[in-house]
Amino acid sequence: MTLTIDGIEIQAHEGEMVLSAAQKSGIFIPTLCQDDQFPPHGGCGLCIVEIGTRLRRACATPVEEGMVVSTNSHRVNDARRRLLELQLSDHAGDCKAPCQLACPGESDCQGYIALIAQGKTDEAYKTMMEAHPFPGSIGRVCPRPCEANCRRKLVDEPINIAGLKRYGADNAKAYIPEILADTGKSIAIVGGGPGGLTSAYFLKRAGHHVAVYDRMPKMGGLLRYGIPEYRLPKAVVDKEINVLAQMGIDFRNNKEFGRDISLSELQQQYDAVIIAIGAGNSLSLDIPGEDLPHVIGGIDFLRKPTAIHGDVVVIGGSNTAIDAARTALRLGAASVTVAYRRTKDEMPAEPEEIAEAEEEGINFKFLVAPLEINENIRLQKMSLEEPDASGRRSPQPIPGQEETLEADMIIVAIGQSVAFCGLNTLEKSRQAITVSKTYETNLPGVYAIGDATGQSAYAIEAIGHGRKVAAVIHDSLLQQAPPWEVLPDILSKDEKQPKDFDHIPKTPREINPKKEAPKGFQENFDEIHMNLSTEAAVCEAKRCLSCACGDYDDCKLLSYSNRYKSNPDKYAAKKTKLPLDYSNPLFTFDPNKCISCGLCVKSCKHAALTMANRGIKTTVKAPYQSSCKQSGQCMTICPVGARVAKN
Repeated sequence: MTLTIDGIEIQAHEGEMVLSAAQKSGIFIPTLCQDDQFPPHGGCGLCIVEIGTRLRRACATPVEEGMVVSTNSHRVNDARRRLLELQLSDHAGDCKAPCQLACPGESDCQGYIALIAQGKTDEAYKTMMEAHPFPGSIGRVCPRPCEANCRRKLVDEPINIAGLKRYGADNAKAYIPEILADTGKSIAIVGGGPGGLTSAYFLKRAGHHVAVYDRMPKMGGLLRYGIPEYRLPKAVVDKEINVLAQMGIDFRNNKEFGRDISLSELQQQYDAVIIAIGAGNSLSLDIPGEDLPHVIGGIDFLRKPTAIHGDVVVIGGSNTAIDAARTALRLGAASVTVAYRRTKDEMPAEPEEIAEAEEEGINFKFLVAPLEINENIRLQKMSLEEPDASGRRSPQPIPGQEETLEADMIIVAIGQSVAFCGLNTLEKSRQAITVSKTYETNLPGVYAIGDATGQSAYAIEAIGHGRKVAAVIHDSLLQQAPPWEVLPDILSKDEKQPKDFDHIPKTPREINPKKEAPKGFQENFDEIHMNLSTEAAVCEAKRCLSCACGDYDDCKLLSYSNRYKSNPDKYAAKKTKLPLDYSNPLFTFDPNKCISCGLCVKSCKHAALTMANRGIKTTVKAPYQSSCKQSGQCMTICPVGARVAKN
């Protein structure tokens, strides 16, 4: 018999269901509870279609001669969206692991850690490269938000995720990602730092021609010119940028924006332009004497370090300030003092960096702010009052209390600003380029990312911008989704409690033996931290709790929810969190993910499973666990990953 589905005439046999007829003809209809092995029962309702004026379940509606079916009308899509929102109302399972959710670069931490645990270092490195092209650099300098959110800390200590990333990047074979066919589109990127180069990496992989312009002699930006050798060796940066060069990205160095190139020229020559110039200018103290020859900005000092003799004072409390202080010591300074207007607890620098600076002999003077610079530096003593906009207590001067420090060099590291030369036509706010949520500026086809937008402070954040803006531009130029994963919208952040695990201490970063004596190593910029050994890396990787859903890539609920833009918080059911069931030796059952579709019960040939309770309390039970033959059929058929194989 003949029927019409979405304007297409198709043939079906008598007694066949609409769902089956549509699927055979390649017409998409979603379903969570249907399987060809079993009779239809319309449990999930997602296969709803419009026939005449009625909404009907395609899996349980037989075809009729002349039937006209709509599978994609506004009414159908709205109904499916609401049904999915009901399913999501009490769905409390994790999709992505907390570490990946916390990573601005969207690194699949759990994925590459699992591969390292299996000794598959090359595969782990390839997984890292799916997120960005700088795993070796980021493994050394990242502030590690992934570790701060690692669920292993509920057991003992977080996984040494950054150390494992460095291990994988340093020990894997060379790898050049596949590049898709030429699209005929071209993109110019102004700024060869981590953000600009990451966007170049993804756009090139997608088949676009990419040219990167940078004012410095070599690419790398902050990674090359803003981070000292002892933290990030230039050889590591060179190795990773060489991958980009081998991919065919066009590097154009020694090109000063506003002098050698202009924004209008780039707009005429390219289909899109990305401004990724960073914040390369040191902020001013705005005090008398700041223009004296022995005063230099922190980022300027790190960019071109020179030999030092005498006493050095560094103003500021950031990572740049600590980097400048430790670099000055290595360059021969007799003493180095970091002066900061708040206390140690409020310093924005990484605690580990501060501790290492103290071990090396760096002096710290807290609650002081510069007043005037001459042959020395005059400091105002401060006290902390109520919190300011940053959430930290606000420093206020103590009238009449000052002190003076001798200084042969003063390094000002209180922050950085954007050099806007050549960008007069771009709209700005608070010394940053104004952009939309998709990094678009006020000029068509021109985007801005990273420090220049005031929305990033670390290399990994700029890298995240680069990845996302590349997806936006690819979609804009070709009207299609990018050929790399972008985290979907429906992501549970449920605080799943881990089961009882043995307490295993975290494998810490080891100090290079050359650094055992913190003093007397002037001009020694050897890397401080050693790489993990293979044995230590595998042991550390095995501590991972594997928090993310093992069926993430195949989860129908996630896929459909994103497809129909369902709001997971639309209907907030108050459901008691249920413990995970580890009793089966083959898999782990998470009742909080279960959608009660019943497919696992039907597929169990030994009747080990059954549905228990009614309504929202309905769940799958295993009252006859002894009957389980561990066929794995219940895992295979589950549409949402409620049953996942144990490692």
